[in-house]
Amino acid sequence: MTKNILVTNDDGVLAPGLLALAQEMRKLGTVTILAPDRNWSGSGHVKTLDRALRVREFHLDDGTQAFGGDGAPSDCVALATLGYFKEKFDLVVSGINVGANLGHDVTYSGTVTAAMEAVIAGLPGVAVSLEIPDGHVGPIDFGPSALAAGMAVRNVLQHGLPADTLLNVNVPFLKHEEIQGFRMTRQGLRVYHSRLDERVDPRGRPYYWIGGEAPTGVPESGTDVGALSDGFVSVTPLQLDLTAYRAVSEINTWNWHDPILSEVSLLRPSSVVAAEKQ
Repeated sequence: MTKNILVTNDDGVLAPGLLALAQEMRKLGTVTILAPDRNWSGSGHVKTLDRALRVREFHLDDGTQAFGGDGAPSDCVALATLGYFKEKFDLVVSGINVGANLGHDVTYSGTVTAAMEAVIAGLPGVAVSLEIPDGHVGPIDFGPSALAAGMAVRNVLQHGLPADTLLNVNVPFLKHEEIQGFRMTRQGLRVYHSRLDERVDPRGRPYYWIGGEAPTGVPESGTDVGALSDGFVSVTPLQLDLTAYRAVSEINTWNWHDPILSEVSLLRPSSVVAAEKQ
């Protein structure tokens, strides 16, 4: 049975990485594209509730029909899975992002959170990102990362994914023959070098840019950062359950009783407190 694959991204519907991804996904099934109509990099997991969302038709460089929404990547996935298209989808693939999404990046990344929205909708999600060297200028070859995406999606279609799980795939900036293979990894440590740049506009009012140098990473063995530094494609299973289970037992030993309850009782009328004790 032909699989229906939704393709999205956070770089915008006309981004070349999305076109490369869509062309590779056509080898695996029927592709539908709904992505933001502009760049939403770093948007995180967004659900737009305070305004209407609009969608319009685009055509990619190869003539492919695509649809662009004016919401975030996660909004686009929600629109698609909630009924904008009549067909039901078997899988959502997001990318190919310009720049790796490693470590804590996944909480900022529109690419990854689009795949998270797929999981919320009960579908497998795969996010694909291509590492870009700092200061790179010139065209980008998405061919190797598209092939890596194809390998990941083939495996997901064949084996499925555990419930509430998505794959975060990061590809090193290498030629296809230079890539060492695939590694299953955990999230590594991403080091951010952010700084606040304060300026003043012509009317004398201050405004701010969050800037700084590009983040770096600690190339520890077994992590997504380490895999890329060794020339491997990193495949990290992520889950939406953010519970810190190792901390539950310790935090449960804290005093959660008398002090807070006593303070709360002082703020309420004595008649209410007495009624609650009955």
